[in-house]
Amino acid sequence: VTHWHSPKFHAYFPTANSYPAIVADMLSGAIACIGFTWIASPACTELEVVMLDWLGKMIDLPSEFLACSGGKGGGVIQGTASESTLVALLGAKAKKLQEVKATHPEWDDHTIIGKLVGYASAQSHSSVERAGLLGGIKLRSVPADENNRLRGDALEKAIEKDLADGLIPFYAVVTLGTTNSCAFDRLDECGPVANKHNVWLHVDAAYAGSAFICPEYRHHMKGMEKADSFNFNPHKWMLVNFDCSAMWLKDPSWVVNAFNVDPLYLKHDMQGSAPDYRHWQIPLGRRFRALKLWFVLRLYGVENLQAHIRRHCGFAKQFGDLCVQDKRFELAAEVNMGLVCFRLKGTNERNEALLKRINGRGNIHMVPAKIRDVYFLR
Repeated sequence: VTHWHSPKFHAYFPTANSYPAIVADMLSGAIACIGFTWIASPACTELEVVMLDWLGKMIDLPSEFLACSGGKGGGVIQGTASESTLVALLGAKAKKLQEVKATHPEWDDHTIIGKLVGYASAQSHSSVERAGLLGGIKLRSVPADENNRLRGDALEKAIEKDLADGLIPFYAVVTLGTTNSCAFDRLDECGPVANKHNVWLHVDAAYAGSAFICPEYRHHMKGMEKADSFNFNPHKWMLVNFDCSAMWLKDPSWVVNAFNVDPLYLKHDMQGSAPDYRHWQIPLGRRFRALKLWFVLRLYGVENLQAHIRRHCGFAKQFGDLCVQDKRFELAAEVNMGLVCFRLKGTNERNEALLKRINGRGNIHMVPAKIRDVYFLR
């Protein structure tokens, strides 16, 4: 077994767990409800609604994303951030199809889908590209700036070019905390561009989103009110074990309508007054995952979770300082959150050899990344 919770595991991003989350997972397995509709287990649905509101308030998410605001918005627990990206894309696709048909009733679905185009930074996660493949639409890779961030002007340029070519922009993904270097796309610049061109804006903060429970990191969320959907993974960094990916939608009706298949055996008398989460996700069945959030939030509280995040960020800063002080090493990117991107000064081959030696010993496990042909360890 590769032990992801070993203190010597430094690959990918961390995966979280804790005693209350494991107990909640056992309880979820024991209760064994499959919460696809409210009637299938009211507590399963209602606790999830409340937990996503708690979590949204903890990171100071704009109120229109929360169910308690009385508007359309609300949250759902997906399995992974990849699912959230795909669900948002399918909602955006359904919305744009309806809009275009209103102005071009003579166009069929096939014609419109052939013209749809989405956007993401060249630094965004591979799952964004995969969502495009699964959704059957073109996704443009927009170049990032010298600090590996997607900027508003680059997004605007890509959209303008596609509009001039007769294509229909409909979806854009902004990443807060990229996998390569934990860079933060400029949400405050990209948001107004997406809104101006009526493009669905999805914000993917899979790893870094947990840090937004600390007020000092919330400046990265500036412009969140412009987004249509937002996602982060408590199962990466917030002591909740896999799988627990929190997603919020300003207007879930586009997703619900895109996925709505309503056989008689799934109908019930309370439809419409509580969410039926089967319409908010790809699979039908779902586990009682809200228990994990509830147990962790109740047992640790916000302050202990903040201390946990700050401690990890402190470790990263400490290691980054050690790299700078050692004349053999250099930082390949700014130290962000709990991630340090570093390398031996010199060639890519030298760094590949170093990583091979480190991993070959079977003591510490790390993975590399490459940006603009510079190979580094992360």
